[in-house]
Amino acid sequence: MEDCRWYRPKIHPVKHSGFIVAVSAVAALGGLLFGFDTAVISGAIPYLKPFFHLDENRLGWAVGSLLIGCGAGALLAGRLADRFGRRYLLIACAALFAVSGAGAGLSNSLTGFVTFRMIGGLGVGAAAMVSPMYIAETAPAAWRGRLVSLYQLAIVSGILLAYFSNYLFNGFGANNWRWMFGSQVLPSFVFWVALLFVPETPRWLAGKNLTAEAAAVLQKTIGNEAAAAELASIERSFATHAPASVREIFATKYRPVLVVGVLIAVFQQVTGINAILYYAPTIFARTGLDTSSSLLQTLAIGAVNLLATFGAIGLVDKLGRKYLLMSGSAMMGCSLAAVALCFHFSYFGGYVVLGLMLLYVAAFACTLGAVTWVYLSEVFPNRIRATAMSVATLALWLADFVVTYTFPVMTERLSTAATLLSYAAFCAIAFVFVAFKVPETKGRALEEVESLFVKASGA
Repeated sequence: MEDCRWYRPKIHPVKHSGFIVAVSAVAALGGLLFGFDTAVISGAIPYLKPFFHLDENRLGWAVGSLLIGCGAGALLAGRLADRFGRRYLLIACAALFAVSGAGAGLSNSLTGFVTFRMIGGLGVGAAAMVSPMYIAETAPAAWRGRLVSLYQLAIVSGILLAYFSNYLFNGFGANNWRWMFGSQVLPSFVFWVALLFVPETPRWLAGKNLTAEAAAVLQKTIGNEAAAAELASIERSFATHAPASVREIFATKYRPVLVVGVLIAVFQQVTGINAILYYAPTIFARTGLDTSSSLLQTLAIGAVNLLATFGAIGLVDKLGRKYLLMSGSAMMGCSLAAVALCFHFSYFGGYVVLGLMLLYVAAFACTLGAVTWVYLSEVFPNRIRATAMSVATLALWLADFVVTYTFPVMTERLSTAATLLSYAAFCAIAFVFVAFKVPETKGRALEEVESLFVKASGA
C-alpha cells in the first residue's frame, strides 16, 4: 500500500454499542472453545498416563499433539478466511471442536486420541487467527482494543470451565477423563448456533466488492454518515494492489511488520504460560499435594486468569499495547524466577508457590495474554492481514508445541527450577525487544497503523 502518513482518519463514535458488543462476543466464543480444548487435558494427565502407558516423551506427544493441528489450522486459515469469509470459517471451527471432544473421549488407543486432538487443533489454530481478526475488522477504532480483548477473556473463561469440568468429573471413576473431553461438545454447539446470527466483517465484504453489504454493517456500528467515510478509506486500502501472496508478505516492504508480529506471537508462548496451564496439577503435585488438592489449586489459577483479563480489557485502550507488554514481561519474569528458587531450595511452606504462580498468571492475563491478540489483529495491513496472521499464529503454535512437548522432558532431566528459570530468561528478552522495536498502535484506525511499518514504495 502507498504511504499512509497523509491519512489521519477521524475516530468515529460508536453508534450502536449493543450490536457491536454482541457481535464481538459471539466471535470471541471461539476463544472459549480454544481455552477449553487446550486446558482440559491438564486434569486428564494423571489418568491418561496409566491408561495409555505414557513415559515423559509419549506424555509430551499426547499433550502437544493438539498444537500440531493448531499450526496446520493457522497455516490454512488465512487463505480460507480470505476465500470463504471470516464467519463461515468460524462455523467450521465449531464443528471441528465438537468432533474433537467426542472423538478424544471415545478413544481407546493413543493413535486415535492424538488424531482427534489434532482435529481439534485445526479448529483451535484457525479460530485463534480468525476470531480476533473478525472483531478487529468489525469494531470501531476507539473500542478495538477492549473488544479484541474479549477474545482473551473467552480463552481464559474456557480454561476455567475446563478446570471446573476436570474437578467435577474427577470422581467419576476410571473413565472420568472421557467425560472431561466429551463435555466439550455442548459449548461447541452453542458457538455454532450463535454464529448463524452474526454478519460478515465489513473489511472482508469491501475486499470482495460487496459494497452495500459492507456499508450496512458499518452503519450499525458508527452510523450512516461516518460509515460512508470509513468505507471509502477501506476501499482505498484495497485499491492499489491485488491481495498479497504468501511469498509477497516476506518481501522487504512487509518484513518489518511481519518480524514484529511473529516475535510478539512467539514471546507469548516461550515465556511459559502454557507449560503452567497444561501442567499445573503436575507442578503442584511436586510440592507434595494429592491429585484432588492439585486440581483445586489449578482451579484457583483459572479463576485468577479470568479475573485479571478484565484488567486488560479496561487498560489496553488507556495505557496502550506497548506499556502492557513491557510491564507484563517484567512481572512474569520476576514471578517465574521466584518459583524457580522455591523449587531449587525445596521451599514449599504455606501457599508461597501457589501465590507466585497466581501472580505470574495474573500478569500474563492482564498483559501478554490479551494484548498479543489485539496487536496481531491490528498491526498488519488490510491486504496482507489474513495471510500474515496465519504466519504469526503458526509461529505461536509451533512455539507452544516446543514448550509443551519439552516441559516434562526438561523437568525430568534438568529440574523444575531450571525449566522455569529458562522461561524467566525469555521474559527478559521479550521486555528488551518490546522496548526498542514495538511501536504503539493505541487509538489508530487500522488503515493508519499501516504507516507505522509500510512506507512508500515505487510499486
